[in-house]
Amino acid sequence: MSGRDPAPLATEEELHACAERIEAWAGERLADGPPVLAAGRDPDAARWFMRLRGVDKDVVTVWLTVRQRTLFHDTQVMPAPETARETTFAYLLRRNASLPGIRFALGPEDAVHLVGEVPVARVDADELDRIVGGSLAAVDDCWDTAMALGFADTYRRRRRRG
Repeated sequence: MSGRDPAPLATEEELHACAERIEAWAGERLADGPPVLAAGRDPDAARWFMRLRGVDKDVVTVWLTVRQRTLFHDTQVMPAPETARETTFAYLLRRNASLPGIRFALGPEDAVHLVGEVPVARVDADELDRIVGGSLAAVDDCWDTAMALGFADTYRRRRRRG
């Protein structure tokens, strides 16, 4: 979305239909079992979460928020780096070029997040699979290196689970 024309403003019907698609999809994925550990909806907002089992990072949570034009997705990757901040950020920013539809960004308190958005009209089961699967894969792919750089004094790489 960024740098392009914004998606058109969604109608109430389109927003409702998008929410129903997310709700149905989340229920199906939760029933499928691992890597989905939990799924739920914020009762006060058009916002859902998918909690997933990661490979290097034990748990990855992807938040899905329906906005006026888009479905915004957000995953906290790691807290603000304590060591080698510039090197850590440079490593993650270089990764942005190879990420399909998501990008590393700084969130509150300089925590590292993966974010992205798609027009509400484009949200279907395949797109949700792409968003959530892509977020999980990106976190798993960068976690050890980013943590080793950003927390060199305290983080120790673990052996990958089989």
